[in-house]
Amino acid sequence: MNGKDLTWDDFTKVEMRAGTIISAEVFAAARNPAYKMMIDFGEYGTRKTSAQITKLYEPDTLIGKQVIAVVNFPPKQIATLMSECLVLGVIGNDKEVTLLQPERSVENGARIG
Repeated sequence: MNGKDLTWDDFTKVEMRAGTIISAEVFAAARNPAYKMMIDFGEYGTRKTSAQITKLYEPDTLIGKQVIAVVNFPPKQIATLMSECLVLGVIGNDKEVTLLQPERSVENGARIG
């Protein structure tokens, strides 16, 4: 191991869960173009976050989409928003982000493993 490798125990500590975007709007206060979103994680509650996904998505097309997010990071201040989760995506060559999504509908809050 080179010091950057994760152990299996490290990986199992990361709480990645599925959730449904219930609101999305332009986050004007963010330094980089981003959306402010609320995501429903079922029994894990509704959480707010900011995501730099403006190159491939419009706010109105995000509502109802299921996404994958890390829900056990401590809250992080992003401009005027206290982010409560980290939405996951694939970063392309032009820094465009493609959201990670379940290939079929799943229960909000379902654990990713």
